[in-house]
Amino acid sequence: MTTAIVRYTEPLELKEVSFLLEKAQRDKKVYYKIFRVLMIASFVFPFIGSWYRAFEGAPNAFSLGRFFVSTGILLAISFTAMWFAYKVNLGKLQADLRSRTKTVETAHILRKAYMHRNDAYYFYIASPNKMSIQVSNEDYHRLDIGDEVNIEYYTHSKLYLGYF
Repeated sequence: MTTAIVRYTEPLELKEVSFLLEKAQRDKKVYYKIFRVLMIASFVFPFIGSWYRAFEGAPNAFSLGRFFVSTGILLAISFTAMWFAYKVNLGKLQADLRSRTKTVETAHILRKAYMHRNDAYYFYIASPNKMSIQVSNEDYHRLDIGDEVNIEYYTHSKLYLGYF
């Protein structure tokens, strides 16, 4: 069964915007905490390495040049990694906040599953953005394989909002 994916965008509701703002603020705090830890580690590890070289009996173990070069390399690696992670993850959330849109996608149900372990019902759907969705007991028994279900997600970050 090959069908075209139907997508359209809608403006975000107020509660969806507030959720996105709170998530962006929480994620930003986490990124700053991680970056602070990486900055401290960038200074501590070369210092520990100097002490290790001193215990080994290396001449000039506490070289300022070696300390600053290794600190600079570690800072550059930390900064680059955090910048990419920030742009890839938090940048998408900020793009969603700027556009204030959500995407509604029509997907077909491929398979139905009941998980005994957590007493939950799932639909496996034909969507490039979401493989399965958890549904209510009523919807699980009302809809069948091949039926259409609409899913909503933020346009840029692809965070799942729900189905109808």
